[in-house]
Amino acid sequence: MARILHIKASPRMDSYSYRLSKAFLEAFRRSHPQVGIETLDLFGTDLPPFEAPAAAAKYQVLSGQEPQGRDAEVWQRVIEVINHFKSADMYVLSSPMWNFSIPYRLKQYLDILVQPGLTFTWSPQEGYKGLLGGRPAVLCLARGGDYPSDTQSASLDMQKPYLELILGFIGITDIRSIIVEPTFQGAAVAEEKLQAAIAEARKMAEDWKL
Repeated sequence: MARILHIKASPRMDSYSYRLSKAFLEAFRRSHPQVGIETLDLFGTDLPPFEAPAAAAKYQVLSGQEPQGRDAEVWQRVIEVINHFKSADMYVLSSPMWNFSIPYRLKQYLDILVQPGLTFTWSPQEGYKGLLGGRPAVLCLARGGDYPSDTQSASLDMQKPYLELILGFIGITDIRSIIVEPTFQGAAVAEEKLQAAIAEARKMAEDWKL
């Protein structure tokens, strides 16, 4: 059975990004009842810290060595997080914009996932190559401001471009985005924008071809 991993990157249950992703997943489940859905709440998950032992293990792997001792123990935890991520067939990532970028727990999670030999490789012939091709991702994003692509404000958006870049780096290139913006211009405006995005999300889910 195909499985969706929903990565929730907001600590708030009433966040716009989470409400948007919830609408998408509910519509997807109605249209594709055979698909399993798991939610990973990054603010409620014990992620391994990527500190000195993990960094040492990473550079050992990059140089063709096998991590040893404490480095190996920490690296095993990293591998477990990555294997869980790789076990999914599709990803839904719901995230607010924090300070023009992404929440720190999402950055920590991505720093764990992007590892040599596990989610990407490098060779003189091919350069960098992502290993997770063929898996689509849906980004359910919310931000307080408005960042149209054809304006100067777009240069402040380090949320959507970064997520597209880092997912693409590990091979996930079929990325579709649904965005709620702006949310800081009053509750009425935010709710109107959310409902429009929810309608878009439901249609995307209903039209999705597995």
